[in-house]
Amino acid sequence: MTIILGADAHGNDLKEAIKGFLQQEGFDVTDVTAIADDFVDNTLAVARALKADEESLGIMIDAYGAGPFMVATKIKGMVAAEVSDERSAYMTRGHNNARMITMGAEIVGQELAKNIAKGFVTGHYDGGRHQIRVDMLNKMA
Repeated sequence: MTIILGADAHGNDLKEAIKGFLQQEGFDVTDVTAIADDFVDNTLAVARALKADEESLGIMIDAYGAGPFMVATKIKGMVAAEVSDERSAYMTRGHNNARMITMGAEIVGQELAKNIAKGFVTGHYDGGRHQIRVDMLNKMA
């Protein structure tokens, strides 16, 4: 599994901290960030990489996390969550089969962000009763 990372200028420092942490944890990390680009362009770059590799997961960081979340949810078949705590990151994998999370560098600090990333990438989709919801999400445009 590859972890696809992206950030705008406001989220780049936090992204770098998460990237180093995930690499130390043994994860394959691909950074698609283009610093000069807006969060919209960088979120789309993460989403394109996720679409190209169905086994990958994505993390996008800007100042507050809301903008990239809005962009990601406009992409057909992309299930994303804006998170600012470890439990939500883990549960959005387990119950929603989210492929991308977004975070705000002005909302979470480095240690919390590392824990959020770890919760997300180590979570596993539970399937079962949650599949009905996931199917509904995947049908949305």
